[in-house]
Amino acid sequence: MNGLKANQTKSLERLFKRRIGGSQALTQEFATQLTLLAHDTNRIIATLVDRAGKVQYVMIGDADRVYLPDIGRARAGSTRLRGLRLIRTFNGRVAELTSEDTTDLQKLQLDAVISIGVGPGGYPSDTTWAYIAPDQQGTTYLQETFRNPSEFDLDFDHFIRELEAEFQRKVQDTVVTGADVALLVYVSTPQDRGLDTELAEMQELCRTAGVTIADVIVQKRSKIHPKYAVGRGKIEETNLRALELGADLVVFGQDLTPGQMRAITDDTELRVIDRTQLILDIFAQHATTRDGKLQVELAQLKYNLPRLGMKNTGMSRLTGGIGGRGPGETKLEINRRRANDRIRNLQKQIKKLSSQRKLRRGKRQRNQVPTVGIVGYTNAGKSTLLNQLTSSEVLSEDKLFATLNPTSRRLRFPDEREIIFTDTVGFIHDLPADLVAAFKATLEELEEADVLLHVIDISDPDFERRIEAVQRILGDLELEEKPQVLVFNKMDLIELHEATALARQFDAIPISALEKESTRPLVDEMERSLFQQSRRASQ
Repeated sequence: MNGLKANQTKSLERLFKRRIGGSQALTQEFATQLTLLAHDTNRIIATLVDRAGKVQYVMIGDADRVYLPDIGRARAGSTRLRGLRLIRTFNGRVAELTSEDTTDLQKLQLDAVISIGVGPGGYPSDTTWAYIAPDQQGTTYLQETFRNPSEFDLDFDHFIRELEAEFQRKVQDTVVTGADVALLVYVSTPQDRGLDTELAEMQELCRTAGVTIADVIVQKRSKIHPKYAVGRGKIEETNLRALELGADLVVFGQDLTPGQMRAITDDTELRVIDRTQLILDIFAQHATTRDGKLQVELAQLKYNLPRLGMKNTGMSRLTGGIGGRGPGETKLEINRRRANDRIRNLQKQIKKLSSQRKLRRGKRQRNQVPTVGIVGYTNAGKSTLLNQLTSSEVLSEDKLFATLNPTSRRLRFPDEREIIFTDTVGFIHDLPADLVAAFKATLEELEEADVLLHVIDISDPDFERRIEAVQRILGDLELEEKPQVLVFNKMDLIELHEATALARQFDAIPISALEKESTRPLVDEMERSLFQQSRRASQ
């Protein structure tokens, strides 16, 4: 309060003892106290008032603006609004709402912002107020102006109850209960595979992780924003949309750098995760064996290691729920040295398990049992095909990454010959590098395979790019030279003549993994190919 006279300071302090009576948002008496002080000091005076009408904060600015204190990020209990209204003076007869006012209204989720014009002699004149409107399309708030505070005749308690009830109805009409409710934010750039394709895959990833997408927010940019991924305005729009829909999670369709994650979480009270964290969460949900759990923990640690040094309140929100569960979730709280020690320990354990798998593979090779590695884009139908060929009951779901751990099953032929099929984790475009590295030991089963069975969902319009994505990962694993048989699955979902033409074009075998009869040509091809190889090798 530098530059203020003693009596001005005392007048400001007395504001804490004032109370707005009844259920009014503002009284003429309270407005007059503020405007007289503003006139006397030639500064903007502002207060934050709770729903009981008690002044919680008093702020004094300069002639043009006033800055609000840090009032925390937590929402007011189970309600959707803060429980505080901002009442401030405006240096001019006709009160206006500044961009700072409307930003504070939305970002801090205030009940309302009320701006009072200072008229002749310091008495209140025009008064403008605004509140967040949950049903507005393209408008983030509604505002109204009165000639004098005395005309601001509103049962504020009833208004707030109705407003929050409207928010709640909006949530119930939009989301499905029993799941994490989230907003999907995606930055569309010219380098994308295609907006519809990218969004469909992200939505499928969210569904697999148990996340209900309440809305999708897309921003088209020439390149991703270096600080926020999207523009600053989109962050504010996301905050407001989350308020309207009752979402407390934001899923970004791109990977965020540690700096972007920090900047975004500094500007929102929502939990924020990116594409890699979502994939890691799915892997964590499906890891059941010791090997799989170790692999997930290793990938989580490697991802979070560069973020440990800059962990803030945003990062702490990731320690539970979607994006923070699994074997490695508590490791977010340890320091870099212990994290590095844990990574080395995990790598030793994984290497030991890898040696054990190598012994088992060696035994199979001594028995001269040919092996087939089933690979393909996630959710292409690999596990369903394995079950059909071997009469097994391997977990098969219409979800991404339903299979995490390699599963081997035998297919026996009448003359005592047999083939071992190994189902592996599904691939995905731009699979995180640490995830590929962590699962390389698991995927080494493919190194010993005689043939790779590349299963493709032919009903997917983007199947050619998915083939390319799988081939790139096989290249990363140095398996691109391995003999392959292309299998076009889900032929029952498209026209027969179209499936036949595509299979001929790509030299693939069309099947429906749900129909055993359709897989006979594939079994015949496997028998002919593998046992001819075996005979040539023995000669």
